[in-house]
Amino acid sequence: MDFEPHRGELTAYCYRMAGSFHEAEDLVQETLLRAWKARDRYDPARASVRTWLYRIATNVCLTALEGRARRPLPSGLGAASDDPGAPLRPATDIPWLQPFPDARCDADTRAGLRLAWVAATQVLPARQRAVVVLRSVLEFSAAEVATHLETTVPAVNSALQRARAALAGAGGMDEIAEPDDAETQAVIDRYARAFEAADVEALVRLLTDDAILEMPPVPLWFRGSEDYGRFMHRVFEMRGAGWSVRGLAANGQPALAAYTPDRQLHTLQVFTVAGGRISHNVVFADPRVFKAFDLPPKIF
Repeated sequence: MDFEPHRGELTAYCYRMAGSFHEAEDLVQETLLRAWKARDRYDPARASVRTWLYRIATNVCLTALEGRARRPLPSGLGAASDDPGAPLRPATDIPWLQPFPDARCDADTRAGLRLAWVAATQVLPARQRAVVVLRSVLEFSAAEVATHLETTVPAVNSALQRARAALAGAGGMDEIAEPDDAETQAVIDRYARAFEAADVEALVRLLTDDAILEMPPVPLWFRGSEDYGRFMHRVFEMRGAGWSVRGLAANGQPALAAYTPDRQLHTLQVFTVAGGRISHNVVFADPRVFKAFDLPPKIF
């Protein structure tokens, strides 16, 4: 039995459950190991290989997540800061949500990977999270999900209803533009040029009035184009001009890798673009994130 064709979508599923790309890879490895050991007991009359693998992956995820703290973004922990000059102290004790590299799965697998949506589902109990992902994203039937979770169809439907109510304010899974959308790419290209030139005024013109900037593992976050601009003034005053950026895609959203004027890797930035403007920028500075995206630590 060849399980490898399913690795990409299983990794995306485990990421939606765990909120960590690295943890998702480990969970998939455990899933495939269990499947290989149980291959003689697989009954094709009861389920497809894909459905069988998702059942194993669900059990692996639920076991791993038992008693675990959720993975948030800074904006999910408290009020926005009004001090763009506040100390940037990382909170290393918090298991932050990580981005997912689009290169690790195909386009058909990226539904339900939006950062804001994944962050919202992290608030749900793990079993509810599994139900909403399996039913709403992967479109398994209620009967199949009930089998995965060893429960009843009414229990699955009830859990799905509660999960959807909790996620009502999180927005839909596919409401923001794709990275390859021409208008979106034009906005990101202009942002990249302004960033490289350390042109704060040009950056601010590309933002919505209530744009959010957050920077895990720093727990601070800012709301509004004015504070966003004030913070970027601080960054460029500290680092100077002459930055370089590389275009990427993460969570089905446009992203940029930013390199300092001395060509050192600085951050990975994941954008939400709506109505031709940037409404959200999540800036990651975790070396583990850089590794997941295969980003060189220095460019020449």
